[in-house]
Amino acid sequence: MYRYLIVIGLLISATAAKADWLLDSKESQLNFVTTKSGQVAEVHRFSALEGQLDAAGAFKLSIQLASIDSLIPIRDERMRELLFETARFPTATVTANIDPARLAALPIGMTQTHVVDGKLDLHGTVKTIQVDVLVARLAADQLLVVSRTPVIVNAAEVGLVEGVEKLRAIAGLPAISPAVPVNFVLGFSQAPSANPEP
Repeated sequence: MYRYLIVIGLLISATAAKADWLLDSKESQLNFVTTKSGQVAEVHRFSALEGQLDAAGAFKLSIQLASIDSLIPIRDERMRELLFETARFPTATVTANIDPARLAALPIGMTQTHVVDGKLDLHGTVKTIQVDVLVARLAADQLLVVSRTPVIVNAAEVGLVEGVEKLRAIAGLPAISPAVPVNFVLGFSQAPSANPEP
């Protein structure tokens, strides 16, 4: 009987390891810091995120750019219209591949680090990025993925220079830094396997 229970447990674990991980938006946040006039730093965030890590290790994060939240409504409106041009480019996406075997081997309560090569698709431009993350397994069906170091996004590399200049001019600022550090905390829950193996 004991051996039977062990076998059942191993089968359940194997099935769970093949299930997809879905982003829990309530447990996730993505923010970036802008610097204006050379010395004033301000934090902004996006409130609408969607993401998935499938059983093969393919990761995708979708950011609804219209959900920008800078705590100043008029600035949010300007960033939507002048910077991100959300009518034309409503979404930014980040895609990457993560070793699923390493994730499956991560015990509950432990962490591991990953340096991931990915692609950022923003404002009609695709840029290769490298992301240094810490992954923590909070429970059998819960992961937390946190940036260890900021991802630096430069406006010149993603087609946003003109938008930054428009924001600078309308706000009457001497300068807005084109380099922006991005940080994130992403919570994932494991979805039930749609086709469990017998």
